[in-house]
Amino acid sequence: MAADHDRLVVAGTRRYGRLPNRPAVVDPLAEYQGLARAHRRLRLKEWVGFTLLHPEIYSSLILQDAHYLASSEIYVYDRDSARLHQHAANALGGSLNLPHNLMDNSCAIAQRGYRIAYDFSEQTGRHRIKVDIAASGQAPAIVADLTLDATASSAPLSVSSHLPGGKMYTHKALYPVSGTLRFGDTTVTFFPERDLAILDEHRSLLPYRTRWVWGTFALPTADGPVGANFVNRREIIGQPEESCLWTPDSCEALSNVSFTKQAGDSTAPWRIASADGRLDVVFTPEGRKTVKHQLGVLAIDYFQMFGSYTGTLRTGCGASGGNGTDDSTIVEVKDVHGVCESMDARM
Repeated sequence: MAADHDRLVVAGTRRYGRLPNRPAVVDPLAEYQGLARAHRRLRLKEWVGFTLLHPEIYSSLILQDAHYLASSEIYVYDRDSARLHQHAANALGGSLNLPHNLMDNSCAIAQRGYRIAYDFSEQTGRHRIKVDIAASGQAPAIVADLTLDATASSAPLSVSSHLPGGKMYTHKALYPVSGTLRFGDTTVTFFPERDLAILDEHRSLLPYRTRWVWGTFALPTADGPVGANFVNRREIIGQPEESCLWTPDSCEALSNVSFTKQAGDSTAPWRIASADGRLDVVFTPEGRKTVKHQLGVLAIDYFQMFGSYTGTLRTGCGASGGNGTDDSTIVEVKDVHGVCESMDARM
């Protein structure tokens, strides 16, 4: 059982800021009672997803619960055939029961012909992703059994902050990954010295109108994984953002990130840079996954592009960096796989 102090909400008071680790228990509703809790439950959006980084494919998967609807999605883009394979499933809101103590627990969506399961084990230092999805008329079967090495993960990104009209909690980390993923007759093998999985967990009370542009990428190095997570959304001045640079031994705060799409169609590159120059990369899309729904007052206009990043990271400068201090390190990024997405929703 988690100690009382190792919670996002302690005695009805929520912790804010960049936290050194993920609290053992993350329940954003614990600061509310009665009708206030019931009302905010309908505003709570929770998801646990992964971006898989492998030279032969692009792939992401997610379990998400909006408490009026739960859902799951997975895609695999085969770079050899240039084909995108997608599956999705819906469930009753609240039915996924994404555990508050995620890091010593399991969660899954299990329906006929569609199962995605996560098993997180801090005790063993190994997390598991299992996928077993039957073929449909539009996509082949997808089966995966992947192991994430938590003993060699990056430093965690754990942020609790106020948003205009809402509140956000996110936890992210990079993991070396091993195992296999099969789609149709093709099997790809993941090697921990080469391949990574990026965890993205959110437990956020989002405003009705929600917009963001977000991206992430990572690469292995001899000293450990290096990467970046970056977002542009409406923020409250002084509140911590979720943008960061990952180094082999730290997670450095990043802020004021701009996304600039170059002229052209949906395959045109994007320049993504922080105001202090510590992040300066160009993202070149290879393809995209699109979701559009219009359900009365609810609507989603979303796309996630997958492709490669090229540019530089300047690490070791601290949150105010950018002044070329002697202890900074320039990391060259060249054709590193990652994703970049846009969300415009009323939910």
